[in-house]
Amino acid sequence: MKQEKTTLQYLFSLPVIVAALGYFVDIYDLQLFGIVRVQSLESLGLSTKDEISKIGAKIISYQMIGLLIGGVLWGVLGDKKGRLSVLFGSIITYSLANIACGLIPHITFMDKVEAYKWLRFIAGIGLAGELGAGITLVSEVLPKNLRAIGTSLVAGIGLLGAVVATFTVKLSGDWTIAYLVGGALGIALLLLRVGVIESGIYKDVVNKKHVERGNFFAFFNSWDRFTKYIKCIGIGLPTWFCIGILTYFSNEFGEAMGITEKVDPGLAIMWAYVGISVGDLFSGLISHWFHSRKKAIAAMMSFALIGVLFFLFSGGVKSANMLYAICCWWGLGTGYWAMFVTVGAEQFGTNLRATAATTVPNMVRGTVVIMTFLFNLFKPSQGVVMSGAIVGALCFAIGFYSTLTIPETHGKDLDFLEE
Repeated sequence: MKQEKTTLQYLFSLPVIVAALGYFVDIYDLQLFGIVRVQSLESLGLSTKDEISKIGAKIISYQMIGLLIGGVLWGVLGDKKGRLSVLFGSIITYSLANIACGLIPHITFMDKVEAYKWLRFIAGIGLAGELGAGITLVSEVLPKNLRAIGTSLVAGIGLLGAVVATFTVKLSGDWTIAYLVGGALGIALLLLRVGVIESGIYKDVVNKKHVERGNFFAFFNSWDRFTKYIKCIGIGLPTWFCIGILTYFSNEFGEAMGITEKVDPGLAIMWAYVGISVGDLFSGLISHWFHSRKKAIAAMMSFALIGVLFFLFSGGVKSANMLYAICCWWGLGTGYWAMFVTVGAEQFGTNLRATAATTVPNMVRGTVVIMTFLFNLFKPSQGVVMSGAIVGALCFAIGFYSTLTIPETHGKDLDFLEE
């Protein structure tokens, strides 16, 4: 008789471990530019704060557009060719791009800053596939009562990649070494992936030749699917507002608030991700306790909003350390990232699940381009703080509406198809 696995055996099985380590490397590489933005651009010859801010925002936009395009590419491949094909293909792409970023100072055949933009774009394409494919695979191999905890474990461990990236930069003192380390970690991770097998649910669908898999446009030919898809994206907007605007540009907010000491965006990102990592570990437990994905996300989003309001309007942020503490606060509140991606995976059938779980988070990341545009648009007339508040109000309004109106998926059986 076949012995049933224990809870710990499920939660610490190879697919969960590899997905967690994969997301760790993904977050390391994804946040690395934000951490070394000022340092790297200064070393490439940019000198003024305005120039670094504008070029830095443009490079972030290139990376996010890459994530947007890559999300669709890897999502479709995940449903057509399998979850594992994405896990292998995406990591090769972003690992090589990050190694190339570490060699930028030695580039002579084109402008170094221009090369930086395009390499972050390529890295963005590669980074787009990691989380969605990993969450989809873990969601399909774990029992439904352990899905929330398992995916939270993946994200909680994975999000510490930003912390390690910050320490790598600080200890090495050289932003190029941090990029080379990230690329090497990705290549090493490929060796771990060899033993991971495809999910049984997906294998069953492959044998059904009449079932169309990975049709991205299927999200737009049904009103029900379309509204669920848009709401899945809306749920994630507050997370990347807090990271892509408040944390990335924390040095600008610090200056606008009268903080005299230097604010390091790299440290701000690190402390935000300390909070996010803890939040993601707890989000699965909160969802399990509430028996609801929606209640867990709404509660955490509310906590993040309180932190954002305190930061922008209380006048109580007087030092760099206080700012870093607030970053950790809203990081803890927006630590429902894995839960939000899990909701995206659970909303749709097996033949569209990887497409949904991969495109949804990258659509959210892609909206950072719009957030940054609006932030810079309002800055000349409204100032840094009010510009952030305007963008934040829009993101949180959409986030709460989407969370409260999307169908609940706690305990949902995932063995179904989109016809």
